[in-house]
Amino acid sequence: MLKKMVEKDRKRLKRKIHIRKGISGTPERPRMSVTRSNRALSVQIIDDTQGHTLVSASTLEKDLRTIKRNVEGAGQLGEVLGKRLLERNITTVVFDRNGYLYHGLVKAMADGARKAGIRF
Repeated sequence: MLKKMVEKDRKRLKRKIHIRKGISGTPERPRMSVTRSNRALSVQIIDDTQGHTLVSASTLEKDLRTIKRNVEGAGQLGEVLGKRLLERNITTVVFDRNGYLYHGLVKAMADGARKAGIRF
């Protein structure tokens, strides 16, 4: 079982490195990085030129703890992030799925951000 998990993590990290070679966040179009864990979902908007996180949202935040870690919850988290981005006048981002496959939670989070008016 442990060997299977180590192999799974290695493959994800390999995909992550391959993806990150081609994308980078700028002040005009920052990078939207998605992270999943067994307990929580989080997403950050990052300006790679300065190395700063501009906006973030996580199910670990006090006011977002009611959001479940499922597809519907991921969509809600994406909408919350989209609203926060629009408050900061950011309308376009580069999507970084962080090595995760684009389905399920990752896709729902992206669709939620699109629903809020964010383009990528």
